[in-house]
Amino acid sequence: MTEKPAEGPLPGAMPGRIPENAPQPADFRPADLARTLLRATRTATLATLDRHGGYPFASLTNVATDADGSPLILVSKLATHTANLEQDGRASVLLAETGKGPGKGDALAHPRLTVLGTFKPVARDSAEDGRVRRRFLARHPKAELYAGFADFAFWRMAVVSAHLNGGFARAADLTAADVLTDVSDAADLLAAEEGAVAHMNGDHAEACRLYATRLLGAADADWTCTGLDPDGLDLQAGQTALRLPFPQRVTGPGELRAVLKQLAAQARAV
Repeated sequence: MTEKPAEGPLPGAMPGRIPENAPQPADFRPADLARTLLRATRTATLATLDRHGGYPFASLTNVATDADGSPLILVSKLATHTANLEQDGRASVLLAETGKGPGKGDALAHPRLTVLGTFKPVARDSAEDGRVRRRFLARHPKAELYAGFADFAFWRMAVVSAHLNGGFARAADLTAADVLTDVSDAADLLAAEEGAVAHMNGDHAEACRLYATRLLGAADADWTCTGLDPDGLDLQAGQTALRLPFPQRVTGPGELRAVLKQLAAQARAV
């Protein structure tokens, strides 16, 4: 879900600044890295505009994504950030990868993505509520304990832009189209997602484990599928989430079965 930005530079952009707009390393693929961070990060710094003075107010929240990648949050009316959003939905979420891999002792050596846009509440019992609820709770199962409370509600961001810092000397300004997934031609896939996820976890748990361990290099664990979309598969074990990109775009159940079979064969051959 996107929102048309105002005239002028995109929010968060760095026109004319060095090194943000300098030539980047050949192996740096900003859109790919940004989409991975967006899909595989479970907790974010949420920055809202303080309703009393307009100052940026940063807080911590769990985050998931809608089918197209739009950030989803579940927040209480008792929270300051919710009161701020009720007055002005403009906000940003900072999604950071820290504490793993090379350079794990320095948080600034790891990639992070700031996504900017406007949050709007998802009405209960609306056409989209079931999908949003299912995708969020698949990513955060413990949230089911309070998701039904009267003061809690799901909010979805209409993305305007994003800024990626991929580590030292790697940065890029991104549009909403750069980080989101086009689902305009994937109605059949989205309709089949819930059943496909249940089928993967019920009948093909071993394939999920192979995807994570052999294709993504993760530790052996009880890996499950939490969601899928035209661009890839979301996997999770405990507090760790991963993103498995598809080798080609998928828009229907038949294509999905073929791609999952292809990836399973690839994993077994590793």
